[in-house]
Amino acid sequence: MVANNSSVQSLVATLKSKKWIDLTHSFGPESPRFPEFKPAKFKTIFTHSDGFFVKEYTFPGQYGTHIDPPVHFYKDDERYVEDLKLKDLVLPLVVIDFSKSAQANPDKSLSVKDIKNWEKDHGNIPAGSFVALRTDWGKRWPSQEKFENKDANGQNHYPGWSLDALKYIYETRHAAANGHETFDTDTATQQQDGLVGEYYVLSHGHYQVELLDNLDRVPATGAEIFISVAKPEKAPGFPVRAFAVFDKEDGIAKTK
Repeated sequence: MVANNSSVQSLVATLKSKKWIDLTHSFGPESPRFPEFKPAKFKTIFTHSDGFFVKEYTFPGQYGTHIDPPVHFYKDDERYVEDLKLKDLVLPLVVIDFSKSAQANPDKSLSVKDIKNWEKDHGNIPAGSFVALRTDWGKRWPSQEKFENKDANGQNHYPGWSLDALKYIYETRHAAANGHETFDTDTATQQQDGLVGEYYVLSHGHYQVELLDNLDRVPATGAEIFISVAKPEKAPGFPVRAFAVFDKEDGIAKTK
């Protein structure tokens, strides 16, 4: 008896023939982390001599490549990680290349003008998409020092989103979610006024993924992002395994 492939199985087979890129950092006790967090602890509690190999893990939910649901910042929206709908974790992926500007000035934030210039080349950001900000900051992994990029006075310097840019992708282009390669949505120097960009995203019903990797290996448009995450109870954030799938002939995002 020959089993008939379902349309879903055929779809999965087609997807497996495409290009897959991992957007996730491997993380451990020495990996870059938000400066207020303690390092993760990985402790072996059983070995093969006990009959099986098990480790115990201790780390903040916002560790490594991770997802922030609305409740992380906004107490009136009690959507935790477990409340995010599965279909909302698979979205069209848009990658805005801001790497050259970030290299020239690590305090620079993406502006509406930058997005409109990007749209001249790639078309308008599609509604319902996941918009990722490429700064190539992920290439600084696994160095905490390089991620923080402190000056002589101890001030961190890393790029991010401007509030106006976030309002544009959500209110004008109706994106579904956003992500970036740094610790925070806002630039390090903007944080003197609070994490206004991150608060805006999460208080308007969206989620975000931080500490993404390999955005330079996916095209500006045409990919889908898949975000796989565990389901801990009442988690206001948790590490994810995010990856992109796209046609091999789509090409790779280029630095401009």
